[in-house]
Amino acid sequence: MSNALQLPIINLASTDRFSTANSIRKACIDHGFFYLVNHGVDEELVKKVFEQSSNFFSFPIEEKMKLAIKNHRGYTALYAEKLDTALTTKGDSKETFYVGPLADGLNQWPLEDVVLAWKLQKIYHLGEAQWRLIIKKCCESLLLVHILLPVKGLSDATFASSGDLDSSSEEIYGASAHSDYGMITLLMTDGVPGLQICREKSKQPRVWEDVPSMSGAFVVNIGDMMERWTNCLFRSTLHRVLPPRQERYSVAFFMDPSKDCIVECLESCCSEARPPRL
Repeated sequence: MSNALQLPIINLASTDRFSTANSIRKACIDHGFFYLVNHGVDEELVKKVFEQSSNFFSFPIEEKMKLAIKNHRGYTALYAEKLDTALTTKGDSKETFYVGPLADGLNQWPLEDVVLAWKLQKIYHLGEAQWRLIIKKCCESLLLVHILLPVKGLSDATFASSGDLDSSSEEIYGASAHSDYGMITLLMTDGVPGLQICREKSKQPRVWEDVPSMSGAFVVNIGDMMERWTNCLFRSTLHRVLPPRQERYSVAFFMDPSKDCIVECLESCCSEARPPRL
């Protein structure tokens, strides 16, 4: 059973920076998830992202497997990943395509379709610039209440497609229960429902709440690294995607600090009464 949930809505275009900062802070403490509206990402870019995602995932499996994942970049096939390793099922009902910063040369692009490869690279390049600006704005807001450090980080994007389930009785999810291990995640979906969160991940039985899609909004969530950074003040919330009843496309943009960044409890998040955790 699950309940519908209305996440906090953060208006990134608000001129009241202190109000925005406090709203983000409260959302990170109470939910670990929030909607982000008026974020400035071009609607036409979002449309192109989903169009080209659909084009890529419609390739024959033989073509997609030529881009099989290596160095954390490339294609993973249906049931190849299982985010909840405690499940005994064969894997999650999703395909994914991972890309990262263009400068390191590790990305894999379709070789047989030069036009599609060019479009995917261009979309990632344009999207990365806009998504980084969103993260920067969020962090600048939070800096007003002395919670986050300035961001100078790496970023990766995951294009995902969930397909129809087979007819077996296995407990299979589009993406099984997990929390993100990084800093901040921006998620855009095509509107097909399925995302759920569990705010109290240590309690049993788990209570799952539906996250309705909001047109034009990003869903933002906090990862394990941020939870550790803030001494567990911010929640890295457990989430999953239910078995799809139709094709469902999503794009997740993961923002993490630079590799040489030291991650330790922020001074503003600890005290004698609340000493740093591990």
